[in-house]
Amino acid sequence: MKVSIELTFTPLKDDYEPHIIAFIKSLRASKFTVLENPLSTQIYGDYNKVMSFLQIEIEKAFSDIDIAVLQMKIVKTDRSDYEPHF
Repeated sequence: MKVSIELTFTPLKDDYEPHIIAFIKSLRASKFTVLENPLSTQIYGDYNKVMSFLQIEIEKAFSDIDIAVLQMKIVKTDRSDYEPHF
């Protein structure tokens, strides 16, 4: 099953930026399609493979900081090729 996952990682500390950059770089280094915008990062692929990958990467990101919020939206389809038609 293909999925599209939108992630917003928010470390709750003053030096938050390096943690966000490291998390995004780990997603970019994966074999999955990754798209970014100023507010979130999207990752696309097979549900089981993406979720297994994210489980490891989220744990790594969380282990480097005391408090963080990770918002995740999952859509059951690959929307990586979406083009607005308006």
